[in-house]
Amino acid sequence: MNTTSFKVLGILFTFTGALLAMFIGATPYFVHHHITTLTIAILLGMVLGNVISASSIHSVHWGIDFSKSQLLKIGIILYGLKVTFSEIAEVGVSGILTDMIMIICTFSLAYWVGKKWLKEDLQTVILAILATEPVIKAQAHKVSIAIATVVVFGTLSMFAEPLLFQFSGMSQHLAGTYLGSTIHEVAQVVVAGRSISEHTSHLAVTEKMLRVMMLPFFLIIISVVMRKKIPHTGHATQITIPWFAILFLLLTLIHSSVSLPTELIHGGIYMDDFFLAAAMFALGLRTHRSAIRQAGIKPVILASILFVFLTAGGLVVNLLVDQVIN
Repeated sequence: MNTTSFKVLGILFTFTGALLAMFIGATPYFVHHHITTLTIAILLGMVLGNVISASSIHSVHWGIDFSKSQLLKIGIILYGLKVTFSEIAEVGVSGILTDMIMIICTFSLAYWVGKKWLKEDLQTVILAILATEPVIKAQAHKVSIAIATVVVFGTLSMFAEPLLFQFSGMSQHLAGTYLGSTIHEVAQVVVAGRSISEHTSHLAVTEKMLRVMMLPFFLIIISVVMRKKIPHTGHATQITIPWFAILFLLLTLIHSSVSLPTELIHGGIYMDDFFLAAAMFALGLRTHRSAIRQAGIKPVILASILFVFLTAGGLVVNLLVDQVIN
């Protein structure tokens, strides 16, 4: 079988997982217990990813990674058909301020712990926060370590933060900003938000998109630092533009301002659910038990500390900002 066939096979595999998750999620038991399709998709992917041999997964890795990244971005754009402009406005000044504080505090903590205490190199520290490989031209193995830790601890956040919501007494609105400002992967934000309510999920995704759009400005500063800290490699420094976040907001604006055909909206929402399920299934497949072993102890310590800060510290920041602003 040629390379192209393996690529197609990987995509078809994630499509099959998405359809299976959607079928299971529509059964009365899971509907009654509010277990969403995306939760089923990532759990199904995690089970299969740890049952199927690593060599088999690797043979179709291109299609899986395509679903995890590109199909996810398409799904996020189509998510604009579910969100209204009033929900974006509802995030407000407090949401923007929360994102700014979380970005600055997370990077500062990671730099102090990773660079000063664990003596990790600056590339690894930055990748642990933002996975900014296109900006800093990081080595392939460092990117793999960053992705592994982000997937593992991001998945933990996806389940842990909705549980904290149950005991914190926060409103669903505040829960949306909390989830969106602290969970790394957009798809994980969607899953966590939906476990509370659909409205919370919309607010969480909007908060996350604002955070994503802030990153290029932050990355410009990082790229300038990289030129001084890391020897020239012959590659031009690049800033990643979050085009999918901009298109998400554009589609949301169109959806809020123009009366679109019902069939178009329903079709777009179905494709959104399908693409997000495929992305979550692919993300689950990549959450392999060997990820922690491959990462090594220092990146795991750094990721663990960041996980605690984002989960607990992020809750405190959200509560304080909400109290001051509102």
